[in-house]
Amino acid sequence: MQLAIDTSTDTASIALVQDGEVLAESTWRCGQNHTVELLPHLARLLNEAEVGLQSISCVMVAKGPGSFNGLRVGIGTAKGLAFSLGIPIIGISSLEVEAYRHAETGLPICPIFNAGRGEIATAIYQKRDNKWCQLAAEHITTVEALCSEITTKTIFCGEFVPL
Repeated sequence: MQLAIDTSTDTASIALVQDGEVLAESTWRCGQNHTVELLPHLARLLNEAEVGLQSISCVMVAKGPGSFNGLRVGIGTAKGLAFSLGIPIIGISSLEVEAYRHAETGLPICPIFNAGRGEIATAIYQKRDNKWCQLAAEHITTVEALCSEITTKTIFCGEFVPL
């Protein structure tokens, strides 16, 4: 069974997955309280699924971009669990996780996260011929610059970005 952790934004999420099926998941608005909220949510999730930590064979964690504090807590927790259980850890792009939720639309998908200082973190993904592709690499830009780059019908997703 795999444990997935995403603390890259103000909305945190954890899930237990086995053979591609989500056994239990929890998503909540934590703001900047990742430090105090992640482990209690994990304990409740394990209890709900009626499994122990020893049942976890791999930890998957969102590696950013995103909130520095949130990433620090999520990655630190994942590393601690992986080390103590002697299991592998896999880092996954936060932008790719956000985009993949919309893969079945067939359109280009542009996830956007607030990068601070008036900038955004973004990339472009699309499912083509049943294959997931990254069309534009992850990069930091402005909303204005991104709007000038996008020339086709595109799905935008991600955390709220104040304009």
